[in-house]
Amino acid sequence: MPSPTDALANLPLRDDLVGLHPYGAPQLDVPILLNVNENTFGVPADVHSAIVEAVSAATQGLNRYPDREFTELRANLARYLGHGLGPDQLWAANGSNEVLQQVLQAFGGPGRTAIGFPPTYSMYPLLASGTGTRYVTAARGAAFSMTPDDTARAVRESGANVVFLCSPNNPTGTALELGVIEAAYDAGEDARAIIVVDEAYGEFAQEGTPSALSLLPGRPRLLVSRTMSKAFALAGARLGYLAAAPEISDALRLVRLPYHLSAITQAAANAALTHADTLLSNVEAIKVQRDRIVAELTSLGLSPAPSDANFVFFSGLEDPRRIWEGLLAAGVLIRDVGIPGSLRVTAGTEEETTVFLSTLRTLL
Repeated sequence: MPSPTDALANLPLRDDLVGLHPYGAPQLDVPILLNVNENTFGVPADVHSAIVEAVSAATQGLNRYPDREFTELRANLARYLGHGLGPDQLWAANGSNEVLQQVLQAFGGPGRTAIGFPPTYSMYPLLASGTGTRYVTAARGAAFSMTPDDTARAVRESGANVVFLCSPNNPTGTALELGVIEAAYDAGEDARAIIVVDEAYGEFAQEGTPSALSLLPGRPRLLVSRTMSKAFALAGARLGYLAAAPEISDALRLVRLPYHLSAITQAAANAALTHADTLLSNVEAIKVQRDRIVAELTSLGLSPAPSDANFVFFSGLEDPRRIWEGLLAAGVLIRDVGIPGSLRVTAGTEEETTVFLSTLRTLL
């Protein structure tokens, strides 16, 4: 019997998909999972009860299609984000990945180009490939930095129709200055480029780190995407969203699937948003552990990148594979992101962080 790989090779797959590998980190059964930047604190009991009640109520109407315009959810998201945003400036889908996919369906596609700045979120090229969008890259500077001048030059020279700026960046955790985003927006004027600022980890930013949400007024081609997977501990609910000019939502309506957000998803997200303060209280605890990791890795002679996210990227390892395997043997799973001499770890609970740091210290 042929292997699944051999069988796939016999299918008439699109030429641009041949040889590609699906996105995904290892899903292993170990006690401490610190590899995919989940919120390891989980959902507090009172929020859990509220979600269960809301979902139970939603099941009473499962014979009917859900609200196609997710009206209540958009109002709750606008209220949560603030910045003077109205419901008509919010859009949501099944995780921020589907939001980004819809953006590429509407503004990318055959004959169009998207640009990213690696190392960055590895889904960008996969989403581009899936939508037939050409994907190009531009290099970052020292310590994964991006400057306004270099960014503007890359955007202009690429002629990109869609620009992906990840801040805080995954996998490095580093945030962008607003000047970089402004420069990218201005440089994309001739191509009428859509500028996407991916703020999936925005709630974990250091004090004083600004959000691109403040740049939205007067910039109809600027989109800021967020997720409820991280700060809200709702990775399993799959709810991502973006804020932008109202006409962006009109464009995404052209490519969305009918009734793309289930009544269950909407109910869970709405219940969580009404308890945002409770859920976000864990964010501060996670930031304490993140900063603890940075400090202790530095004391161990490693080089952690400054992080505005809920994870820490660190370099200076002679044999990162040995460290990764040693941690796994001790029941701690972190992420090898394929960058030489480097690994990435999610900031978990105090107990999880202690086990990670003590095991790493022994391995080093």
